[in-house]
Amino acid sequence: MIIAGKYSFNDSFVVIQNEYPDLLNEVKDIIAKVDSSKCKTKKSREKTMPGRLLYGPSALNRAFKKQFLRRNWKSQKLQCDYPTEFYEKSYSPKPLSDGAFREMDFVKDSLGVEVQFGKYAFMVYNVCAKMTIFHNFGFIQAGVEIVPVKSFADEMSTGVSYFEQFVWDLEKRGVSDIDIPVLIIGVDR
Repeated sequence: MIIAGKYSFNDSFVVIQNEYPDLLNEVKDIIAKVDSSKCKTKKSREKTMPGRLLYGPSALNRAFKKQFLRRNWKSQKLQCDYPTEFYEKSYSPKPLSDGAFREMDFVKDSLGVEVQFGKYAFMVYNVCAKMTIFHNFGFIQAGVEIVPVKSFADEMSTGVSYFEQFVWDLEKRGVSDIDIPVLIIGVDR
């Protein structure tokens, strides 16, 4: 795969190049080593493209995971202890299930990476909520979000979000004082 675009959210270019140059090179190498042609595995059942062979997000995620794990990146889980004191006194909830957690795809030396070939809401959640939470718990200082560019997303199921849309929204949203530096990398086949 190739890097087709980069967007520096909250000054991430400077932070990541200065603090994590070797890890950034690893991320670039990982992207280059992912063979997307092996991930064209999903046969469409959609009305707009019946029977068409598409890039499968699950296959792409597995290919990225294989490359990250080879370089000793680890997933990071964070146990969720959900509060119950905010329920109304008259409400009797079912017991919350044990084992709730949040997970970051890959972490190494305080740099977090999320690979997202899914719906738009997940991209926004990763950058504007999950990475901040993992920072607040001391797991990461900065992040990288790997997403498809539009031309690549067009070769996946409908509804997959893309780099250009995400960058536009982040530009219009602006940076909040709780946001951490996150490098958004747009990839193509």
